[in-house]
Amino acid sequence: RLELSQGNQHYEQIRACAEIGIECIQDDPTKRPANMTHIMDRLAETERTEVVIFIEVSNSETLNTVEIQQTISERLNLPWNDAEPIAKRAKFLIKALTRKRFVILLDDVRKKFQLEYVGIPTPDTNSQSKLILTTRYREVCFQMNAQRSLIEMRILGNDASWELFLGKLSKEASASVGWLGSQNDTREHAMKIAQSCGGLPLALNVIGTAVAGLEEGEWRSAADAIATNMNNIDGVDEMFGQLKYSYKSLTPTQQQCFLYCTLFPEYGSISKEQLVDYWLAEGLLLNDCEKGYQIIRSLVSACLLQASGSMSTKVKMHHVIRQLGLWLVNKSDTKFLVQPGMALDNAPSAGEWNEATRISIMSNNITEVSFSPNCKNVTTLLMQNNPKLNKMSYGFFRTMSSLKVLDLSHTAITSLPECATLVALEHLNLSHTHIMRLPECLWLLKELKHLDLSVTIALEDALNNCSKLHKLKVLNLFRSQYGIRHVDNLNLDSLKELVFLGITIYAEDVLQKLNMPRPLANSTHRLNLKNCAKMIYIKISDLNHMKHLEELYVESCYDLNTVVADAELTTSHLLFLTLSVLPSLESVVVAPMPHNFQYIRKLFISQCPKLLNITWVRRLRLLERLAISHCDEMLEIVEDDHASDEQDHGMVETSRNDTGQSDFPKLRLIVLTGLKKLRCICKPREFPCLETLRVEDCPNLRSIPLSFTHNYGKLKQICGSVDWWEKLQWENREEVACLDSKYFIPI
Repeated sequence: RLELSQGNQHYEQIRACAEIGIECIQDDPTKRPANMTHIMDRLAETERTEVVIFIEVSNSETLNTVEIQQTISERLNLPWNDAEPIAKRAKFLIKALTRKRFVILLDDVRKKFQLEYVGIPTPDTNSQSKLILTTRYREVCFQMNAQRSLIEMRILGNDASWELFLGKLSKEASASVGWLGSQNDTREHAMKIAQSCGGLPLALNVIGTAVAGLEEGEWRSAADAIATNMNNIDGVDEMFGQLKYSYKSLTPTQQQCFLYCTLFPEYGSISKEQLVDYWLAEGLLLNDCEKGYQIIRSLVSACLLQASGSMSTKVKMHHVIRQLGLWLVNKSDTKFLVQPGMALDNAPSAGEWNEATRISIMSNNITEVSFSPNCKNVTTLLMQNNPKLNKMSYGFFRTMSSLKVLDLSHTAITSLPECATLVALEHLNLSHTHIMRLPECLWLLKELKHLDLSVTIALEDALNNCSKLHKLKVLNLFRSQYGIRHVDNLNLDSLKELVFLGITIYAEDVLQKLNMPRPLANSTHRLNLKNCAKMIYIKISDLNHMKHLEELYVESCYDLNTVVADAELTTSHLLFLTLSVLPSLESVVVAPMPHNFQYIRKLFISQCPKLLNITWVRRLRLLERLAISHCDEMLEIVEDDHASDEQDHGMVETSRNDTGQSDFPKLRLIVLTGLKKLRCICKPREFPCLETLRVEDCPNLRSIPLSFTHNYGKLKQICGSVDWWEKLQWENREEVACLDSKYFIPI
């Protein structure tokens, strides 16, 4: 409550600067009375603004352009393509934003950067859109042409600090210390703690949360502890002393997990699943996966981590909190080498590796590591997202006998250096690399529990080694070039601990063997069927022993004619389905509810030339994303003209699906690409959740299924070429004018 009320004056200051295009808040983010997210929330409530986007920049060394573009795309609900060049994506985002009344808040800008380079248009003096940035440096304001409106943010006063502090306490503690007649000096000690935060909102949030549950007799010792921490700090920002108390309130395991988060780049988000996997390998969780998620929740509750994104699968660390973590590491007996996202062309010198226990050089531009470091104490080495890295010295791992976590994903390496010394390794990620063969000695890594080889497009051989890794819990070969071609090669029954299997299969008889009533089938979560010669028919219920199958990717099965999702008789929970390069596929049969596709969220279909329509998608009541590309003979997406005809083996198509609900109740995104003969998507109908319709290279599509008489209230944009848009046919000219002005974005 207080943060909002305290932020109102600054919100009004920002609103008052309506004549200019760029505004700047010269701000030390550790000393701002109004949280930028609160300003964002208030701006989002105004009728003048169509979209408000908050971007944490923190470009201390290098600008993370991709992360910024992802944030904008997610906020606009635009489709994301990893392979698309940054420059092309930037031009599209500029077009998309230009047609919106937007407010973009760029938080913690430390260096000048070109807005157009990332995809942000500069609002002119007549624009209703606004750009707001916060920075600690006045010169940045001038460099970004934001000098016409500088708002200096000041720290909170005593009364405001006290109210904010009280707001973080439990109901009982707040009542105890807030009462003027509090006994035993409880109120006095609480006020000393609040005053020690110096009006810094971040410190008040974190410290207030740390002491939220103190009982009446504990306030004196807490006040003394915080004062002692501050007095013992020499030459360090005073805030770290205050925040250190919150860190000391964590359990030792929580402390180690918190410090681990500093290994990630200063900007961007951290996957919760990835964090828990790393912590498991490091031995911080004692094989208790759920404990990892509990620790993440506790760190978020303590304001040491923040929720990130709309799907609640990621977290992020405030840059000040991250600096606190790095400072605490430097004060301890352990040593981290932390240089992620620093735009490094060369790896840190060999001497810098010597005493490190954890090393992170992820998200850089490193091309090779030509030395063999002497780092016998290192337990985690994170080198992922160095897309140019293609060379490592033969003896690179020779001293790393303590290494437990190694991540080389999203690099260009073609081979792994000699690894027999990695006797403690538990987590190895080589996904999205160009690796061709695994080392022959891989089977010596007896402690390995997590091996990710997914999307290894050049991998030729792997399984003979994998089958000897008896402690494996996770083995992911999903969409790898290496797959099981012969029944005799499916020799994974020795992996008794396996709980997650992602696999690529090249033959129908191998699939039949995998789907036998045994633990291997039960462990299968991701299945890629590829080049399965003579496979003409897939019946999803035949995969009945794969009870945890979440993703099915069928590609290049040239004889496949029919896919059947029959009546639900198993516990199938298939979420993602891809049908790609299937030249003989003519029909996909989906039974009435319940059926094997009832939980599908994402459906991607490409290069299936014999599919004339996919009317069966009306039965996917949870479908959120639909993408169809290069299906040369497709005439319609949903065939509506023969509502009385019986189809799909006696199932009658109507304007509603089997449950009596409207079609597509959850559909958020439709992407249609390269459908040369497509004439119609479907007749106008309800699209209650549709946010984006994107059409590219569909020259014969002359109508879209949106009408004033139907609900599409969440629509944000329709993307397509100007030529295509101008040739669309409409029954109501007012409708096209409305859609053009509010939603159309040319691409």
